[in-house]
Amino acid sequence: MALTKYKLGDLLELSDKRNETLEYGINDVKGISIQKIFIETKADMTNVSLRPYYLVSPDDFAYVTVTSRNGEKITIAHNNTQNTYIVSSSYVVFRVNRQDILLSDFLFMYFNRPEFDRYARFNSWGSARETFSWDEMCDIDIDLPPIEIQQKYVDVYNAMLANQQSYERGLEDLKLVCDGYIDKLKKKQTLMRPLGLFIEKHECKNSDDKYGISQVKGISNKKEFGQTKADVQGKDLSKFLVIDPGMFAYNPRTDGRDMLVLALNREAESVLVTWNYNAFRIKPDCLQNLDPEYLYLLLCRSEFDRLVRFDSWGSSQELFSWDSLCDVNIPVPSIEVQKALLEINVSYIERKHINEHLKERIKNMCPILIKGSLEEAGV
Repeated sequence: MALTKYKLGDLLELSDKRNETLEYGINDVKGISIQKIFIETKADMTNVSLRPYYLVSPDDFAYVTVTSRNGEKITIAHNNTQNTYIVSSSYVVFRVNRQDILLSDFLFMYFNRPEFDRYARFNSWGSARETFSWDEMCDIDIDLPPIEIQQKYVDVYNAMLANQQSYERGLEDLKLVCDGYIDKLKKKQTLMRPLGLFIEKHECKNSDDKYGISQVKGISNKKEFGQTKADVQGKDLSKFLVIDPGMFAYNPRTDGRDMLVLALNREAESVLVTWNYNAFRIKPDCLQNLDPEYLYLLLCRSEFDRLVRFDSWGSSQELFSWDSLCDVNIPVPSIEVQKALLEINVSYIERKHINEHLKERIKNMCPILIKGSLEEAGV
């Protein structure tokens, strides 16, 4: 056996099928993440014609040519489903036209390596923005083992992927149980209460400068406290709000966002946030009726974020006011039921982290599998 060198362009062909008959609709529109998977599009599709959109048939690839400001990665994905997607006409769609020489799954393993990301970035060109063109893609020299060796390593990759996807399906079932039970609780009007009955605004400021720059936090779009991106060096921290353990903070400004930027301080120490945020806590005499973690679970739901956007008002900027938050109705079952739901949610979060770790491990296996196939063929 031996390796054979090819120009990648000799093994690929462009696909320019468009959605001219509107056979595919808004639910079929996809974007691509830097994790190299198809995702639901984040673009505003209001009044957008879907006729120019490219069809991505099963076994097709699609990629975004722009690589600047993209996390040093190229966004490319392989449609390994039986469904046809549609993507923006700014994407490039292609397929392998020599399956007797190159397996699509083997090529995707090749694309999944950090070496390929570095190659694409190095060979991207442009002034206002850098792009990795189709011509550059076709100019890649690739060493390929015989098809049977490719299949052997693809089988290993697909077996790992199948195990991870099976685990992920069980994960989503767990989330469905939690969400379904909360929805069931909401149908019981006797359990619905205005949030304002349980929470109170907390405006304790760092007036004595007890806390320093290391305690200043921002809030991420994952609804978690994290290192602030603001330059607070030399800033007067006496106006910053102190968020003690078990307390909440949120940014009332919602324009330009599809979610409320909110977090619960789960740490053992207090943190500081900008005075532009609102801070609140569950009233001490209500803690036996409402668990902070249960409230946080409710406030992290996409349903709540949609309500926030609907109830945000303003001219120069839209705000979700403190009064609006207090008017939100939430289901308040017994504290035992709340804790049972939290146990399910904790299990879901733990398994979600395991799933993300599995996906990362599989991705990290791609360079090893490609190298193994080349070494076996080179013997």
